[in-house]
Amino acid sequence: MLFENMTMAVHAIKANKMRSLLTMLGIIIGIGSVIAIVSIGDTMRFMISDIYKDAGTTLASVYVWPSDGSEMRDSDYFSVDEIDRIKEVYGDEISYIDGDSRQNAEAVFGRNKVKFEFEGIRANYPDVHKIDIIYGRNLNEGDIKGRKNHVVLEAKGAKELFGTEDAVGKTFRTTIYGDTADYDVVGVYRKEENPFEAMAGGSDGKKEGYMPETLLVWPNDMIYNIRLYAKEGTDMAAFSDRFSQYIANAKSRRKEDVTFYSVSNEMGSVDQVMGGLSAAVGGIAAISLLVGGIGIMNIMLVSVTERTREIGIRKALGAKTWDVMVQFLTESAILSAMGGIIGVISGAGLVFLGGTLLGMTVVIKPFVILVAVGFSALVGLFFGIYPASKAAGKDPIEALRYE
Repeated sequence: MLFENMTMAVHAIKANKMRSLLTMLGIIIGIGSVIAIVSIGDTMRFMISDIYKDAGTTLASVYVWPSDGSEMRDSDYFSVDEIDRIKEVYGDEISYIDGDSRQNAEAVFGRNKVKFEFEGIRANYPDVHKIDIIYGRNLNEGDIKGRKNHVVLEAKGAKELFGTEDAVGKTFRTTIYGDTADYDVVGVYRKEENPFEAMAGGSDGKKEGYMPETLLVWPNDMIYNIRLYAKEGTDMAAFSDRFSQYIANAKSRRKEDVTFYSVSNEMGSVDQVMGGLSAAVGGIAAISLLVGGIGIMNIMLVSVTERTREIGIRKALGAKTWDVMVQFLTESAILSAMGGIIGVISGAGLVFLGGTLLGMTVVIKPFVILVAVGFSALVGLFFGIYPASKAAGKDPIEALRYE
């Protein structure tokens, strides 16, 4: 019986191709918009998640800031020795720790001048943050402890400064904390742009490089901020609570005066916001499904009126009220589901096209597609109930007399 009703519904839709297509248009636009918006939202969440994973999900920043508004004390800052003691106390719980030191400086080679942001690191930094060395080497323990003027430059910066990416062994001059000196390039690394930088046309004019941490905290040895990577799999919420209390005790401060800012917390907050925005915008786009459903109801009412005599003949031949109702409900559901399928193809196609043009990895979840097609069929059923019940309720004698 169901197969028969589906066959009749397909014949009825084929008999009025243009009208059927226009009727489906609202569903196509609605489903296509929902698929596109939700997929764009999921793609953005995936991209952001990847960026955070590249940074390290166990990365945290810790500093002391008086919560009562009082001034910072000298003892609130950290020294290199204090950071070393923290590593000794926590052992393997902390994979990496440093003073998160950075310095903007202008590198000079001949007539070339390039602005760099130099980041101070320790020798084991590559263990927690990938540095893709293409020439030379990373900084080693001798560079750090010896406070050697050695640097590792990002390839684009090296090329702009020296005219070649392979700048290993070359020397440039720069000024750090008022002290101008020569620095030797011991390595060159390649940095991959994240999708957001690629869409923006790349990062700003400032290039990047690594120096021994000991150069960037010298000469005052007062570090405001600690950067650490807890070992993989650490419960960052529990670790934050313990570590903040430890720092508070060490600095004779209250726990509220210690700020522990972790990537995992930020990642969760951003993902929650992105998910909420995606759902909200997708919900707004879904309103067009209501318009499409009303269009289906309207055309089905017209169809019922046009096929009054057909209904009368079916009832005269023994068709029950329920049979007539199911026939029109099936037609309504198929009309809506076809619109949903076309909408899914259109929405997904636009997202894939945009992703290809922007060089992005697109995320389209199969569950979203199934829900979209199923929901479109439900819309057809819901808005087809009234026309179907109206058709089923017709008196067969009156229907046969209808001209």
